[in-house]
Amino acid sequence: MAIARFRFHAELNDFLPPQRRERRFAYPFDRQAAIKDAIEALGVPHPEVNIILVDGASVGFDHRLRDGDRVDVYPAGAAVPARAPRPLRPPLPHPPRFLLDVHLGRLARYLRLLGFDCRYHPRAGDAELAARAEREGHILLTRDRNLLKRKRVALGRFVRADDPFIQLEEVARAFSLLGELAPFTRCTRCNGRLASVDKAAVDHRLEPLTRRYVDDFLQCEGCGQVYWHGSHVAHMEALVDRLRRRLEIPAP
Repeated sequence: MAIARFRFHAELNDFLPPQRRERRFAYPFDRQAAIKDAIEALGVPHPEVNIILVDGASVGFDHRLRDGDRVDVYPAGAAVPARAPRPLRPPLPHPPRFLLDVHLGRLARYLRLLGFDCRYHPRAGDAELAARAEREGHILLTRDRNLLKRKRVALGRFVRADDPFIQLEEVARAFSLLGELAPFTRCTRCNGRLASVDKAAVDHRLEPLTRRYVDDFLQCEGCGQVYWHGSHVAHMEALVDRLRRRLEIPAP
């Protein structure tokens, strides 16, 4: 049995037991082990990894571990002490596009509120979600670590937070979304785009007070949902303003 010595950096430590965080530890392995398999066996999904250094040299997921290897594993955005490191995460789609699993329904609504293409299929199984992420080029957001380990998933993140607003802040920081926000351009219900609509076209669907006091409306091009500036929109605007303020402050 051979032994390599691993250290995971920055937020990749979230996936490790406390005794392995922020320190180097021994990993016994079969001499045929690929480094990607070793990283995932240690609990870290491959889409979370951007740079791997072995004895200071940047390697790919197909690198075969050797006895005595000194391995450092970094997420995207972490400072890496190497010349011209080889990034392993594929380029992100622009504008960002997301696919969320069943556990993230509120986050899906928040991302749509901010104007992002955000697909949410609560009845889809893991195999279908992985296939959709590969086929459609979306970033997969999940609370299921095993889903993120599937071979077909290239871009993704395990969402750490439990609170939906903190999840939103986490994702916005992880994918640098501050400059991409376009609030009130997508339907929070179905993900369709919103467009201005004449009041006369939706007048028959309005409550009497809305018909009397509101003149400007948006309608979803997908499901037909009608939106206007009411108390719910003021609440959403406050949420967007709160997020902007938090994103403008560097993460602790």
